[in-house]
Amino acid sequence: MAVITLDSPPLNLFDRAMTTELIAAVDQIQDDPPRGLLIRAEGKVVSGGVNVQEFKGLTEAEGIRLWEQLLGLVDRVEGLPFPVVFAAHGLTLTAAFELSLACDLIIASESAQFGLVEIVVGLTPSMGGPQRLAERAGSGRARQLVMTGELFDAGTLERWNVVNEVKPDDDLDAYTRSLTARLANGPTLAHAMTKRIVRAWRDDGMAGADRVTRRDAAALFETDDLKNAVDSFLENGPGKATYEGR
Repeated sequence: MAVITLDSPPLNLFDRAMTTELIAAVDQIQDDPPRGLLIRAEGKVVSGGVNVQEFKGLTEAEGIRLWEQLLGLVDRVEGLPFPVVFAAHGLTLTAAFELSLACDLIIASESAQFGLVEIVVGLTPSMGGPQRLAERAGSGRARQLVMTGELFDAGTLERWNVVNEVKPDDDLDAYTRSLTARLANGPTLAHAMTKRIVRAWRDDGMAGADRVTRRDAAALFETDDLKNAVDSFLENGPGKATYEGR
């Protein structure tokens, strides 16, 4: 498994340097893909959001280029063909929150707080947050989170199906590393197909997901992952499978 760590104290603000380094890290992972990825942060918070200085004086054309860059990053994280886990603690605001929504699983500490607070500078979130919140929690909740600009605790977002699990603060790092490692040691190619099917459902509904399943999922029968798992299951019973396919 691989780990990307946001580490730009004191607030891990998303500025040009942070964004550039994050894009470079995703480039490296795409060039040499692991079997799983954990995205986490150092410090008291995941991120205080975007450095507002980045917005000062932007023209519409410059704003379009910025959103293209940020949405491109989200698209690439979302399209990684292996499980991606996001660990959230402290404040997880704006761009960091939107980045988490591109991941497969969001695991939060009990004290974590999330917010899309762009209204304080007259913006709406433009890194994919509203639509991905709507996918997880429904359109009404998405509008509530964005239009109020309020902070929401991890427990509330777990109930709304935005956060997958909430863990004690002291357990978050060890748990998310263990979870990512367990997913990485599983059937990577099956996980990748699951992601494709769910993405097709989001983009094209049930019919789209069924098309991907009918067309592509049977290819798993010819992978080393499945062949080894079936052989070990039949020989040793469940829980003994090994996975090697890429």
